[in-house]
Amino acid sequence: MIGSLMHRGPDGVHTWTNSGETAHLGHSRLSVIDLSSAAAQPMHFRDRFTIVHNGEIYNYLELKSILQQKGYQFQTGSDTEVILAAFECWGSDCLKQFDGMFAFAIWDEREKRLFAARDRFGQKPFYYTLQEHDKAFAFASEIKAFKGMGWLSDYNERQLLLFLSNGFTNDPAEPINTFYKSIFQLPPAHFLWFSTEHPNETLQIKSWWDLDKERHDNIKDEEAIEKFRELFQQSVNRAFRSDIPVGTCLSGGLDSSSIVAISNTLGDKRNSYKVFSAVFPSFEKDESKYSGIVAKQFNLEQFSVNVMNLADEFDSFLYHQDEPVASAGVYAQYKVFELARNNGIRVLLDGQGADEILAGYSKYIHWFLQEMWMSNKRVFRKEKSALKANGQSFTWGWKNYVAAVLPAQTAVQLEKRALRKIRSSDHFNPDFIRKNHDHDLIYKPFVAKLNDVLYFNACQGGLQELLRYADRNSMAHGCEVRLPFLNHELVEFTFSLPSTLKIRDGYSKWILRKSMEKNLPAEITWRKDKVGFEPPQEKWMGEKRMQELIKEARSFLVQEKILNDSVLNKKIQPHGSHAADSFDWRYLSAAKWLQNR
Repeated sequence: MIGSLMHRGPDGVHTWTNSGETAHLGHSRLSVIDLSSAAAQPMHFRDRFTIVHNGEIYNYLELKSILQQKGYQFQTGSDTEVILAAFECWGSDCLKQFDGMFAFAIWDEREKRLFAARDRFGQKPFYYTLQEHDKAFAFASEIKAFKGMGWLSDYNERQLLLFLSNGFTNDPAEPINTFYKSIFQLPPAHFLWFSTEHPNETLQIKSWWDLDKERHDNIKDEEAIEKFRELFQQSVNRAFRSDIPVGTCLSGGLDSSSIVAISNTLGDKRNSYKVFSAVFPSFEKDESKYSGIVAKQFNLEQFSVNVMNLADEFDSFLYHQDEPVASAGVYAQYKVFELARNNGIRVLLDGQGADEILAGYSKYIHWFLQEMWMSNKRVFRKEKSALKANGQSFTWGWKNYVAAVLPAQTAVQLEKRALRKIRSSDHFNPDFIRKNHDHDLIYKPFVAKLNDVLYFNACQGGLQELLRYADRNSMAHGCEVRLPFLNHELVEFTFSLPSTLKIRDGYSKWILRKSMEKNLPAEITWRKDKVGFEPPQEKWMGEKRMQELIKEARSFLVQEKILNDSVLNKKIQPHGSHAADSFDWRYLSAAKWLQNR
């Protein structure tokens, strides 16, 4: 199992077994904080607790000080030892003290039971399997680790149907599910206990945090902007806590540019002042012009990779994902982390999460306008006109008025429509549909206001998919990616703000733009076009080798009785990365995964 995860931690491997040989822990280490051998894992504490930990606790210095005042003494400079002391001090409530991304497991030798937990948003993975016949419980950071144990059973056909039909890689209705029937994931913001000694505690899973989308702070615009900037700066500052140099991903968009701008106000010696970008020459959505502007303004050393050769690297790329991927944008991100590692940087900051907490996607516009229609008609008319004037892409018609008045019924109708579309598709084998299609396959949230859909995407939906990609792509190259926009205090604060601080005057992420307008040039801060790190997927899919791979994928899925014979005669339909009907990409991704798994 450890051998299959060496790419995640190439700096050392250690294993440990308890005296009764009932608990076995292993760890492959990526050394970031306290590079000495004293900080190696599995790490022991008080002759009772033993931990394996993946991730970082950004506020470990503050917690260490609190614990020292309580009498705790520390032998290392690591954040991992702080987790152990905090767990002994506060039990499972220690999780509420942590600002960070983490998945860890602690074996209690006295009680003979395991405690494991995952961070609030699921930035770090935790997969597990429970073999009921002998009560064996195993866990790992990636699914491939279970292969060597012979514990990868049949694939999850229901999950595959959800992906092929809609592009969903996670199931909001069943958050523990994966693409394998016998492998599950601990949901974000949950912990578990496992014990073979206590019959009533074989496996218990509980939630330890939730985002309050109903909290409303009465705050003036100027105060909100100042508070947002203060929390964002604190988050970026903590993300630089590292004993090795830190770099930054830079797409040229507002989010990564904001991180660069803030980081360059800190004067932190750990900042490498190296930024890493993907470029797509001659592609209309190439952002190298904008990333170059930011790099030049802050006198940064910029490294760029011209992303190509997807067909040649598809198998090795998909190997690191463990599950199908929804677009070629994932591959572009994979190449950026490879670029960073090849240039000596193993810790990077990135801007993921900003769109989900600040309504950065155009798909949020109609939800925002529906909320305004119900709460303030004057603001509705003003913002609708401003969004159109700024060239924002959205549709608005009579159905939106109905959705604003009847949100619950709208969610039900959207579910029914999506289910009908799957059922009536001539792409899928009827038996495959019959076996896996049910009324719970599609879940649409109740959305009465913007915060409802932001909560769904941040805590249940799309963000989980993006975080999975960020972890696999970075760790594939022995890199760690840190996401300052997902500091929980910052997220909780943004959710407490009115929607008009997220979308205003025809702009998304308005409060971020206002907080950064003195640090970034206007052509970055007040850009009206939203690209979203998009490679030329449509062009790639039109290339001869990719077309051959897609035809092979269709044939394989027909043989597996997943697709109908009729798809073999259909013309291949190349689509962009964010297209809703990018079926041929999904067929290619799913077939390659099934063949290689």
